[in-house]
Amino acid sequence: MAGLVECSGVSIRFKARGAWTEALAPTELRLAPGSFTALIGPSGCGKSTLLNAIAGFVQPAAGGVAVDGAQVTGPSPEVGVVFQQYALFPWFTARGNVEFALRRLRLPRAERRAEADAALAEVGLHGRGDAFPAQLSGGMKQRVALARTLAARPKVLLMDEPFGALDAQTRASMHELLLGVWERRRTTVLFVTHDVDEALTLADRIHVMASGPGRIIETIELGDRATRDGPAYMDHRRRIIALLRHREE
Repeated sequence: MAGLVECSGVSIRFKARGAWTEALAPTELRLAPGSFTALIGPSGCGKSTLLNAIAGFVQPAAGGVAVDGAQVTGPSPEVGVVFQQYALFPWFTARGNVEFALRRLRLPRAERRAEADAALAEVGLHGRGDAFPAQLSGGMKQRVALARTLAARPKVLLMDEPFGALDAQTRASMHELLLGVWERRRTTVLFVTHDVDEALTLADRIHVMASGPGRIIETIELGDRATRDGPAYMDHRRRIIALLRHREE
């Protein structure tokens, strides 16, 4: 399977007001092909910074990131990203937004349209291809954003709090949708969230991060989703909350 991500001694520094700040301490992280991993931690702990390094948006001050053995030197179509803000082109229809991501493949127009419609159908938007973003709800917009990313068939899917702006009911629906897509495709997923229950619902491994500088302080391995209810779930939840509270004090 493709989609192996390896971060080796990755550290990130930013310069502000003439001084350098270490945003991410040297970090080791391995995402197995087809795995679903969550990063959780307080604001400013480096979750998004680490995700951006894997995406190729930020260059490490030291160390490196590799996808399937190839060093990441910049953004790549093999690594797809979904953000909290939908980042849709308002002048394109839902189909047009998905087709935009397919242009690099140089597909014939009819094939590109068919691929876009298939991607929209996979995220539950069959028949909504002609709708513009302004005509869609927040959940639907995020479905279009997900379809656009998945249409390019990336090996790795990075998600930076993609459901943070959605109401509880819509978020639960998106969780179900995302897990269904992941189980069919087995794309490697790294999911950044502030929500403990969201991490426990979606991931099969959770990395808890702390700030000052950003670093992974504990890794929690989760069992089969079918057996997560009950004492084990609550034990994991209490442990993560305790780690987060301790680091915020």
